[in-house]
Amino acid sequence: MAGELADFEEFVHASLPGLLRYGHALTGNPHDAADLVQTVLEKIGARWTQVQRKTGDPLAYIRRSMANAHVSRWRRTRKESLVADVPDAGAVQPADPFEHEPLWQALRELPPRQRAVIVLRYYEGLSEVEIARTLGISQGTVKSQASKAIASLRTKITPVSDEAEGREAG
Repeated sequence: MAGELADFEEFVHASLPGLLRYGHALTGNPHDAADLVQTVLEKIGARWTQVQRKTGDPLAYIRRSMANAHVSRWRRTRKESLVADVPDAGAVQPADPFEHEPLWQALRELPPRQRAVIVLRYYEGLSEVEIARTLGISQGTVKSQASKAIASLRTKITPVSDEAEGREAG
């Protein structure tokens, strides 16, 4: 048992920075990313030997678990919650350096599955086959989700029109 815990601890120590970056890209902020990583690692740590034995790549399994947990959390929380009292103004949060980056804003607006595909492809550098395996979807779904996401990102990031450039030049 102690050997299993040491093995899991070593794995977490080596993989944690990458998992936090992946979580940040999925959730859009570092606090939710840390919560997501912690939640998934808690569940996986309890059955680490089974995960190692049954999966060829525990890191891919954890990424898939993170993506699934994020989508599930998003589905649960997207419903509006009404409260009786308006909460007091909280402490000032430090500004996220990517808050006003157009690409980051556009990425946050993508549906969770499209965002996961884009993050895995362009941030983690996984192939379509690896993404399909990680998310538990078909390779065709990976392609279609990536295509839709890129089209959406283009419309949100591309300058308003070439006509505006022509008027400025003329």
